[in-house]
Parts: sequence; C-alpha cells; structure tokens
Amino acid sequence: MDIWDAEADSFDEQPDHGLRDPAVRAAWAELLLPRLPQAPADVVDLGCGTGSLAVLLAQAGHAVVGVDRAPRMLEKANEKAETAGVRVDFRAGDAADPPCAPGGFDVVLVRHVLWAMPDPAAAVGAWVRLLKPGGRLVLVEGRWSTGAGITAVECERLVLAHRETTTVIRLDDPALWGGPIEDERYLLVS
Repeated sequence: MDIWDAEADSFDEQPDHGLRDPAVRAAWAELLLPRLPQAPADVVDLGCGTGSLAVLLAQAGHAVVGVDRAPRMLEKANEKAETAGVRVDFRAGDAADPPCAPGGFDVVLVRHVLWAMPDPAAAVGAWVRLLKPGGRLVLVEGRWSTGAGITAVECERLVLAHRETTTVIRLDDPALWGGPIEDERYLLVS
C-alpha cells in the first residue's frame, strides 16, 4: 500500500491539510485567492491530497483539476467536493508527470510536494509547461525542523531556471497552520 493511501484517513487532522477550522480555512483563502486570476480561472492542484485547496478554489468559482497518485486520497477529495457542492475534476496521476494537457492552465498550484520529488528541477519544468501564456505557478513549500523540505532560496533557483520572476512570501502566520511554527514555510508565486 502506498504511504499516502495509508495516511488518507488521518491526513485532514492537520489543521492546514483539512482546513476544518474556519479560521485556518479563512487564512488560506486570504493567502491564495488574491494571488490568483479572477474566477473562473483554470487551476490544477498537483499532489492535491484530500482536496482541501482544490475545493476551496472551486468554491471561489475556479475550474479546478486535482491530481494525486493515492486512490484513497482521491476518494476523500471526491467526498469533500460532493459535500461542499462543487465540481472538481480529480484525476489519478503522478504530480511529476501529471495527466494534463500542456498549456491548459492559468494556475498550477502545488503545496508541499516539490520537496518530495526525485527530480525537483524536472518537476518544475513539467509544471511550467502546463501553464497558458501568462499563467502563474503557485508553490507552497518549506524546510521543516526535521530537516526535510526545500529552502526558499533553492525553490526560487529551480523556478528561475524556467521563469523570469518570482515572489517569495514567508508563511509564519499561525492562523495558516493552526498554531505557531518554528520552521521555514513560504509561498512562491511566479
């Protein structure tokens, strides 16, 4: 069994995964929605897990595709979208090589996935190819206290190999995480 399938039932217990707490959900909406094009934009959420961000964006009027390789995560994501009364096109696939047409999206959103890619540079290249001209790459990443993750400097370097500009915003607001954090977490928009 895939490790992420095994995590599906408890995944949403983390405040930033499940977005069950209205304050955490509002913090993510306030962070992401102003940085996206006006709805309805075509958005793909790669490594979408249980679909919390995909559903949040669909509720804001965006046309969302969610991709994850774990069938149990996708089951949870479909249930979440159905409960919320929104349509999200959830697809089984690898975030490094998503089952999506090149040049099909206004936004590629990826949260806490790049650090786990076997070839992060190739993954970023694949994600940039999914964008329409003028599209936005939106990455939420971090370097955690465990030593896992990817620093903002390294992430920015990977993106700048494919894009002309980036903006990095530190995500140290406890409202995003359900409490204080002590590691490096950030949003990169290009």
